[in-house]
Amino acid sequence: MESIWHQTAKFAPCPPLSGDLKAEAAVIGGGLAGILTAAFLTEAGVSTVVLEANRTGFGQTGNTTAKVTAQHGAIYRQLESAHGAETARLYAQAQQEAVEDYQRLIADRRISCGWERLPAYLYSMEEENVLDDEYAAEKRAGLPVELTVETGLPFPVKKAVRCDRQAQFHPLRLLYYLADGLTIYEKTRVLEAEGDTLRTEHGTVRAQHIVFACHFPFVNVPGYYFMRMHQERSYVAAAGAAKLPGMYYSVDEGGLSLRSAGELLLAGGGAHRTGENRGGGKYEALTRSAALLLPGLQPLLHWSAQDCMTLDGIPYIGQFSANTPHWYAVTGFGKWGMTSAMAGAKLLCGLILGREPAFAGLFSPQRFTPAASAAALAENSVHAVRDLSRKLLAPARGAAVSLPPDHGGVVELGGEKVGVYKALDGTLYAVDVRCPHMGCQLEWNPDEKSWDCPCHGSRFDRYGKLLDGPAQMGLDAARQEEKRG
Repeated sequence: MESIWHQTAKFAPCPPLSGDLKAEAAVIGGGLAGILTAAFLTEAGVSTVVLEANRTGFGQTGNTTAKVTAQHGAIYRQLESAHGAETARLYAQAQQEAVEDYQRLIADRRISCGWERLPAYLYSMEEENVLDDEYAAEKRAGLPVELTVETGLPFPVKKAVRCDRQAQFHPLRLLYYLADGLTIYEKTRVLEAEGDTLRTEHGTVRAQHIVFACHFPFVNVPGYYFMRMHQERSYVAAAGAAKLPGMYYSVDEGGLSLRSAGELLLAGGGAHRTGENRGGGKYEALTRSAALLLPGLQPLLHWSAQDCMTLDGIPYIGQFSANTPHWYAVTGFGKWGMTSAMAGAKLLCGLILGREPAFAGLFSPQRFTPAASAAALAENSVHAVRDLSRKLLAPARGAAVSLPPDHGGVVELGGEKVGVYKALDGTLYAVDVRCPHMGCQLEWNPDEKSWDCPCHGSRFDRYGKLLDGPAQMGLDAARQEEKRG
């Protein structure tokens, strides 16, 4: 289902690339990070093109809850523990500066995007120690925080950390304002990158500088981002409710993220590693949780989003790899893409313009943090080995005819193990169950009616059409014909 942002903002289609061209900079990806980067470069006099595989803003920017805050969950105590107090301070400074950069940008250009300064709250209904520790870490990092039990929520909390001078907005209205006037080619998926050349379905682009702002970099080598990130999916339900005086994020297991958007309340939660939702029921669980806190709440629409998670909890922003000095990456926002997109765009523009940008060392994709990264790297490796071996060793989970209508699964069809979606009328749609990215076995997500990769997060619709990368192509049909069950 479309998000509230897509339903309330429109952008005229841009043409696909037609033929070959040259530019000083090419940005892959038309989300907020890519459009901010392209806008800043263009204003600096750098001829820049944006190559977008779908439509501008139709990736994760259009599905976010759009909280513009430096308070990124209970992250600062973890940053201090893993990286030290100075890294936590620099991270807080970069994110809070991003909030103020949005403020100036929107005020100077009088952009109508629902920009509203509000406090952000971390809250708990169960225990207090986590918030005591987080408050102390955020205070040491320089954020404007205080401990409180007064949140403005219509239910009591045990404790909360209030962070002042944060904001929320309509992300697509800002994005579309900035995109207007840029050189954007939509429906132009980049298939290969080599040196200064990008090959698409419709021609090539040669550029002195290439920015990978496509959520998850699709180039495996160099960079090895597939080893250093995984993706997680989360869910949002929107319902009519009284306006809240702040933005809220629960630190409790199964807790909710809350914010108002006009006359709607957005409730988020249900996060899981992409490809690990075979049981489904995320929207129902989210609705039940919200109704317990806000009796009578009746969701009107829902949607989901996907986030890249780095090994050490800090985004990768900077030179793509040591061997590609004119390639740049901006990825791994860990569910807090609004401020990280702004910080990333500023940092990359500084690198491209030959200036030494602030926070370059903090976000560098070449950083080496073994103590902070070892556990996450081991977990990612376990997932990759397990999910690669499923295709070879795990049997099908039943026969195609056993699938209920409007459901999918890894089943046996014609003596083969395939992915099958069974339509309401009984028609079976079979796809190759191997992800074309690196061959991991896909899993059915009943909440989204999609095939999801548990290794690296690629997603495909029920018929095999590509939804999310790093895969660059859809699924080969295991059977081209439609079969009646």
